[in-house]
Amino acid sequence: MRSTITIQGMEFYAYHGCFEEERKIGTRFLVDVSMQADTTEAEQTDDLSKTVNYQSVYATIQREMAVSSRLLEHVAHRIIQAISAEFPVQQIKIEVKKLNPPLGGKIDYVSVILSQE
Repeated sequence: MRSTITIQGMEFYAYHGCFEEERKIGTRFLVDVSMQADTTEAEQTDDLSKTVNYQSVYATIQREMAVSSRLLEHVAHRIIQAISAEFPVQQIKIEVKKLNPPLGGKIDYVSVILSQE
């Protein structure tokens, strides 16, 4: 069967932004990911090695969030590429939210959503 696997609300302190200060000081980010995978074998065998390991996906996202970028689009693209290379997924949707962005007023977050099929 094709399943949707999601991990939501991953929080990271990272150094992404167009302004040099953002890349020096850093800020908090939230990441949500949704992946479609064939989980038939895992459903039948109860074997973690037959599905997408959430802990490994988290580690992949954590690794990519540690690499400074100017644009959220670039961060999200790198995460999608890394997940696609490391895990047997057919579709990925990712949202990267930058909390309290420096836009001159009170803003909860800005975000970028990318999808790959």
